[in-house]
Formats: sequence, structure tokens, C-alpha cells
Amino acid sequence: MNKLTQIDKIYLEKILDMSGGYVLNFTDRTFDDFFGQYGIDIHDPKYRTYGTSKAKKMRSFWDQESDVLVGQILSEMLDRYQASCDIDGKVVDERILERARHIVARLLGIAQEARPEKTAQSFLREKFAIPDIRNLPVEPTVVPIIESRLVEAQKTLEAGAYLSVVVLCGSILEGVLLGTAQNYPAQFNKSTASPKERDGRVKRFHKWRLSEFIDVATNLEILKPDVQKFSHGLRDFRNYIHPYQQMSSGFTPDEHTARVCIQVLNAALASVAGERP
Repeated sequence: MNKLTQIDKIYLEKILDMSGGYVLNFTDRTFDDFFGQYGIDIHDPKYRTYGTSKAKKMRSFWDQESDVLVGQILSEMLDRYQASCDIDGKVVDERILERARHIVARLLGIAQEARPEKTAQSFLREKFAIPDIRNLPVEPTVVPIIESRLVEAQKTLEAGAYLSVVVLCGSILEGVLLGTAQNYPAQFNKSTASPKERDGRVKRFHKWRLSEFIDVATNLEILKPDVQKFSHGLRDFRNYIHPYQQMSSGFTPDEHTARVCIQVLNAALASVAGERP
């Protein structure tokens, strides 16, 4: 059971467009694939307590599963909503989305700072100095690889290869966060946001997805909340390597997406290095 209130559910159903029995733009297959990434069979009879539509299965899932699992699923769905708005040129309902983000943060046990809300444009205007990569908590043998990928990411941005920018930034950030987790295993494993196996045990680090590393690092205050908020272009970067996965997600990164990803990476590296106030 989780702590979702009836008011929470009203906001979540609104942002996930669940009124007609659907959930966002998921088909039955992509809905199954999405939950399958978490080891969940969303079409299992136990999630049909209210009916067989995707929205009804989602409501049943909310009722039965833990705060952390529901929070992880909702966090990724909100990223999907924001990404689909960016791709389709639709206006993001910022007010409802922000309320939904606060609900997810509460489920994941992530403290929310009371400060003026950043927009994508204000985030992009900030300046983050790239730290000395040798000072990051990663294996020394990985340092030259990270450095070369940082150079390549900038070159691909200038060349207009925006999908390559997303993949490179995602790989760099995952490598740095994996190295950080390996250096501080107790903290990462004990975080309330750490991803769990079906039996309740924390997953081994090599099974974590980038989105999970970001959520846990934010929970531990290694990353600032703005990195988590604007990371939706990066969170599923592996999927974009495979053409059919990219087709299923409907994701086509543009220059704006690529620049946000570069900025998220820069902010994250500065955060991990302890160089952000």
C-alpha cells in the first residue's frame, strides 16, 4: 500500500490523461513493455480489480504497490508526458505537472526545496564549470574515457547530431553515478529510492537504470533537484540506441533536447564533484 491520497490521484489522472481508460499514449504492448522494465506484469489478474483498461489497471497498481515502486513508475511516466509534449509541440501543463512531481517526490522520500521554480530556459542560462574529472569518485582507468566522451558530445552537438548527444551524455552520467555508487554502496543501497527486486531486495548496481541512479543520487542530495527535473531526455538513453525502441517511444531529440542534456550533464558533474553551492 502507498500514501497516495484521493486528491493526489485526481492530479495524477489529469496529467496522465486517464479519463477515457487510457494512460498517456501507451498501447497495450508499450504499456506491457514499460512495466516489464520493472519486472511487473501489468496485465496480471491481480491488477484487474477495477477492470481491464489501462487506466483501471493503473489505479489497481497504485492501490497495491509500495510508495517507492509507485513513485518510480510515476516519475518515468511524467518524464514521458513531458517528452511527448516537447516532441509534438504541445503545451506542458506546468501547474499540474509540478503538483504531480511533488507527489512523486513524497513517495520517493525526496525532500522538496521551497524556492522559485526553474524553467527550462532559466536552467539553460546557468553556467556550470566542468570539474576536473580526476576528482570524481570513479575508477582512474575510466577517467580518459569520460574525458573523450565529453569532447565528442560537444562536437556532435555542434554537428547537429542530436541523438548522439543524448546517448553520449546518458552514458557519461550513468558511468559517473555508477562509480559514485560503487564508492558509497551503503548509502546507495539504503536509500528509500533504491530500486528493488520483486522479493524486496535492492537490485545489484549493474541492473540499475539511469533514471534510478538519478532518483537515488537526488535522494542522497548528491545531485540537485534541477538535475532530476530536467533529465527526462537522458533517463532512457539506452532505448534510443535501438531503432524499434525509439519508434515505440516516439522520441526524436532536437537541438533543444540536446542542449538540455548537455546542461544536465554539466550540472550533474559539478554536483557530484561538490562544486555547486
